[in-house]
Amino acid sequence: MKRLLLLNLLILLGLMANAQVNIYNPNADAKAEIAAAINKAKQENKHVFIQIGGNWCPWCVKLHNFMNADSTISEILTKNYVVVKVNYSKENKNLDVLEKLEKPQRFGFPVLVILNSNGNRIHTQDSGLLESGDGYDRKKVLNFLKNWTPEALK
Repeated sequence: MKRLLLLNLLILLGLMANAQVNIYNPNADAKAEIAAAINKAKQENKHVFIQIGGNWCPWCVKLHNFMNADSTISEILTKNYVVVKVNYSKENKNLDVLEKLEKPQRFGFPVLVILNSNGNRIHTQDSGLLESGDGYDRKKVLNFLKNWTPEALK
């Protein structure tokens, strides 16, 4: 009985360790989500923050978790940006959207794109420049986010 319980526990732990975090939705209509974000940004005097990546990408998951875990970063995002996650995976590369955003995938993943409230691209950020060691650098991320707010560009 103990062996069976132990075996079931090990199987469960193995399944949990391999469970994939689904931040990006390959079935999402990225064009429609970006259009809705632009409309909302216009109404709220914000910019659009687009994070492009995939659930297959460990750095994409790290960035998502890093930004959500830090209350200051989350607050800056909420106050200044309408956030959209655009999937790039073998199921859906969203190449038409990436073409319109001027091929940000050339920087690797995740890549960040800032649009103004008119939908014009004002910045593409190589997220590698926000890294430090095996994670993201809080100061670099905060500076990046603060430098592209609507207020900073007045």
